Amino acid sequence: MDPLSNLLADHRTVIIDGSFGFQLKHYMNEGFDEDPLWSAKALYSNPDAVIEVHMDYIKAGAAIIETNSYQASEKGFMKYLNLSKEDSFNIIKKSAELAKIAIKKCKEEGILEGRNIPLVAGSIGPYGAYLHDGSEYNGKYTDHIGIEELREYHKSRMSALIEGGVDLLAIETIPSKKEAELLVDMIKDYPEIKAWLSFSCKSDGISTAHGDNFVEAVRSCYEQNPDQLIAVGVNCIQPSAVEPLLSKVNVDQEKKIPLIVYANSGEKYDEFFGWDNRADALEPYIPVWLDLGVKYVGGCCRVCADYIVKIKEEVEKWEKKHL
Repeated sequence: MDPLSNLLADHRTVIIDGSFGFQLKHYMNEGFDEDPLWSAKALYSNPDAVIEVHMDYIKAGAAIIETNSYQASEKGFMKYLNLSKEDSFNIIKKSAELAKIAIKKCKEEGILEGRNIPLVAGSIGPYGAYLHDGSEYNGKYTDHIGIEELREYHKSRMSALIEGGVDLLAIETIPSKKEAELLVDMIKDYPEIKAWLSFSCKSDGISTAHGDNFVEAVRSCYEQNPDQLIAVGVNCIQPSAVEPLLSKVNVDQEKKIPLIVYANSGEKYDEFFGWDNRADALEPYIPVWLDLGVKYVGGCCRVCADYIVKIKEEVEKWEKKHL
């Protein structure tokens, strides 16, 4: 049985990593929050720092690490780094290779002794991340951008990550049902690959960021491709907003949909003033999410490697009582 099949068959909770950009600030002095390529620029300018971030999360106990490709695209690298289409494709592919280098280094240093080798998930962020205008958090671009333009944008990214050797894909922070359904359909072109799908949502306990009914979007996407989707859920969200959304997903469902959550630190972001530095501790929410059937848990914005250690500790406490 291959490593991913082993992971899927395991009844225990799977720990995934946290924020890439937030952890990357430990290794890069130059700011990148306002850069249109965001942390993905480090794939080109500072690959050693990318490796260090991956290693931090492996040391923290992550069983799955995500490539630094959330905001990586051929269009972005061509536009902002003046690279060729081929070179841009290869940088996205390189994001997978850097993650594998980090795993190899951790293995050589004995960090993985007694542990399963971490898997690499290729991060596929929404089209709105390329636009760098905040629309990834409301999905308004999906109202006027056609399916074929979205397909062309995501196709090269998927291909590059799969060629780079990722174990699965992390389709994440998707604001709309329209883009989610497209992406779930697109992975059928790669029948050997598995993926998870994670929506960005409003805090109303009902809607995706675009305003689609969350439960309907989750069920529609999962039913569209149950053989390849290992989980569906939410990320980049306030911890307090998770339970109202997920608690409705598997109600009256004969076949339960596996769930994934990687929430923000709880700090709120304002486009003019930035982060308010008022974290809503994640720890009290972990057992609540696990009770709902969450199989995969990690962190998103402002959740660093140290916080993944805390999340892992909470998961282990819960599992001692329930497994």
